Amino acid sequence: MTRCLRIPAALLSLSLISAGPADDGRWYAGDYSFSDELGGFRILSIKGSGTAIDPIEISEELYTVNPVTLVMRAAKPLESLKFPEGAFHLRVVTRNKSGLGWIGFDFELQEIRGKPSDFYDGLSFDQMNPNPDFISSDRFAHFENHFESADMLRFDDGHVDPMDRAAFGFFITDLTPVPEFYLVEDPRVPSS
Repeated sequence: MTRCLRIPAALLSLSLISAGPADDGRWYAGDYSFSDELGGFRILSIKGSGTAIDPIEISEELYTVNPVTLVMRAAKPLESLKFPEGAFHLRVVTRNKSGLGWIGFDFELQEIRGKPSDFYDGLSFDQMNPNPDFISSDRFAHFENHFESADMLRFDDGHVDPMDRAAFGFFITDLTPVPEFYLVEDPRVPSS
């Protein structure tokens, strides 16, 4: 192999090595790390910086119809975040490996695991300046943004069959940033 060909091959192998989670099991993008450590789903890849034109995109597989929790952490000291407050655009692309069709999907933010985020903790889907243009789904035509008694996005008017994918986009803000917070993902199935 000539010297010119060895350099691109070495660069390609380095990019493949860095495409997965770090040694601590976390995936890094923008100013944050993301983890599937609480189970029920698996992160496949993460990319992006968190801006409107380059959102952090998480590709994942969900194995259950029960809620799963994505753990998000500041990857550097809070005072060095790009925005005065923690803020980033997020796109979640999830494959339905639960075996049941979904007729809706909910996302809920939590600053303390298991406790719904409220108005006073500063964490929200951009509660201070809600912009519906920042909220999207390729599989659900309608969404509702609930700020109280929890910060929740509810998507409906659509479906996701088993093994299909759905994409969701939204903007997360934390006016009083904390080093760790949670995004609960809850697929909804028809009741029997």
